[in-house]
Amino acid sequence: MRFIIYGAGAIGGVVGARLFESGHEVVLIARGEHLRAIQSSGLTLQAPSATVTLTIPAVGLPAEIEFRSDDVVFLAMKTNDTEAAVAELVAAAGPEIPVICLQNGVESERVVTRRMTNVYATPVRLPATHLEPGVVQADSEPTTGVLDIGRYPAGTDELCERVSAALEASTFSSHPSADVMRHKYTKLLVMNLGNAAQAICGPGAATGDLIRRARQEAVACFEAAGIDYASEAEDRERRGNLITIRPIGDKPRAGGSTWQSLARGKRELEVDYLNGEIALLGRLHGVPTPVNSAFQRIANQMAANGTPPGSITPEELEHAIG
Repeated sequence: MRFIIYGAGAIGGVVGARLFESGHEVVLIARGEHLRAIQSSGLTLQAPSATVTLTIPAVGLPAEIEFRSDDVVFLAMKTNDTEAAVAELVAAAGPEIPVICLQNGVESERVVTRRMTNVYATPVRLPATHLEPGVVQADSEPTTGVLDIGRYPAGTDELCERVSAALEASTFSSHPSADVMRHKYTKLLVMNLGNAAQAICGPGAATGDLIRRARQEAVACFEAAGIDYASEAEDRERRGNLITIRPIGDKPRAGGSTWQSLARGKRELEVDYLNGEIALLGRLHGVPTPVNSAFQRIANQMAANGTPPGSITPEELEHAIG
């Protein structure tokens, strides 16, 4: 089995590096300065206990790969880049190659399934960082992350078993999951609805009450839409004590994925598929979502204007919600 990591940023880069370290064949698909750094000097994986540089094959497009029957693709770009990526992937590899959505939110699986036939989902419980070209950070040890695999929309198969076994042997905890989307909705609820608040106000800012309100809106939307999701107790039980974030060198971990995107000057964020997912459900089912809608709107404005993360105080954010 060969793993194609399409989107070798924080999540994809760490997963690809760990699989490569454990002896698996890996090809990275990256772009820009990050791709050039990997091709010239290798991918540097920084972790709390060690730093290694790995000479992993890397290309810029799926068309540069000679695809094989034993390939499995991990999609690890932001959801807003998925549609274009899938079009390139189908043109290069055909619609039947197995694709695992290693992404936040719950929309990418639908996007991929419009074009492809073997689609899998993964709730991404993996603290990782990517802020400079050629370098990714795995912030949790000894377990790098929790990555369960299930077919979309439900069920498991032999590929789930094989991929989970590969991840288990590569410092991850991974189980086949027949009801994987229940857990993706819970991951969205418990972990990702606060991403925008952290990016807007900065790590450690007193946004806990606003995030709690955003989650309450989400629960109301899920119930109105009849969406099944795992309880927070189930989520805690699965994670257990496996995720243990430790400092790398003398620096504490930076912010999460949305914070990192703003810090790198990205002009487009995935908040439309996180808080925006709740706003969409609210509009479809008549549930007010003022907090999630404000998180989405303000984070997008900051990205469009090139505003650094942490530029707005919690008080200013609360005032903007009204």
